Amino acid sequence: MEAVVYILYSASLKRFYIGATTSLSARLHLHNTKGYGRGKFTAKANDWELYLMIDCSCMENALKIEAHIKRMKSANYIKNLQKYPEMIDKLMEKYC
Repeated sequence: MEAVVYILYSASLKRFYIGATTSLSARLHLHNTKGYGRGKFTAKANDWELYLMIDCSCMENALKIEAHIKRMKSANYIKNLQKYPEMIDKLMEKYC
């Protein structure tokens, strides 16, 4: 795994967060400890859990998939990504 697109979920906020990184464990720790600053979106909660992870061959492809998911602006789309893995396959075909 060179890079990963990750989707976090906060039960207290009932919201998703989408990101891309090369170090998922460090990134998750920063989100849960307000490591990016108090004014950032993920600082509103400290119960972020990994909801979905998509392995990518490089950071460039991970950023493209991250942007695609963010453009959808839909919690239902994110839930369907987890429910229907073939959607992830199509994203991989398109961007990797």
